[in-house]
Amino acid sequence: MKVTFLGTGTSQGVPVIACGCEVCSSANHKDKRLRSSIMISSPAGNIVVDTTPDFRYQMLREKVQHLEAVLITHSHKDHIAGMDDIRAFNYFQQSPIDIYATDFSQNVIMREFAYAFADYKYPGIPEINLKAIDDEPFEVNGLRIIPIQVMHYKMPVTGFRIHDFTYITDANSIAPEEKDKIRGSKVMVVNALRREKHISHFTLDEAVALGQELEIPQVYFTHISHQLGLHDEVMKELPAGMALAYDGLSIEI
Repeated sequence: MKVTFLGTGTSQGVPVIACGCEVCSSANHKDKRLRSSIMISSPAGNIVVDTTPDFRYQMLREKVQHLEAVLITHSHKDHIAGMDDIRAFNYFQQSPIDIYATDFSQNVIMREFAYAFADYKYPGIPEINLKAIDDEPFEVNGLRIIPIQVMHYKMPVTGFRIHDFTYITDANSIAPEEKDKIRGSKVMVVNALRREKHISHFTLDEAVALGQELEIPQVYFTHISHQLGLHDEVMKELPAGMALAYDGLSIEI
């Protein structure tokens, strides 16, 4: 399967509105970060993890013609705000899109996009099939997906392991039993917001330490803020087998 990084930025994206720092002013395309999301492509189709505020542009940039399902990590705005734009796939595919989310996230989605769940279905609304995620593995497009619960301060967030690949975003702690679900992955993606301590995100040092603790051969960092520094400069500091992800990067698993 192929994993494409649709976005690797934090909730504000990079550059940040009205910021003139060296990262936000950088001409390097790897310092331009949309909100964090990935697409998992296999012969059975495409799965997107999170519909960010940049979802429309991300789909256009990657020339995505078909979408089979969406996995939701959690219900913060920077991870669900673009869900309305699945309407285009509804129209061309003539079918609803399956959205996999926890009960808590489903409740937020139904509140934020109430018109999609109203008794009267106004023409052109997004057609969504909500499917519940709990602790049990489930299957999409023939891929076995293992949910991993991580904590975003006090908020549970769902990570996903698919075969040898694990995706974790918006986390600052992971329980030992959940770490056991990650062990053995060949590739892990994990958030690394900045260098300074943060109440709800791993710092770069914490994310590096997690990859080393779990002995993951290849680690990519995502959900990166402008406070972390220039992409090329940070890359020089990272241990072997670790790298900053960037928008548009594709990897084969």
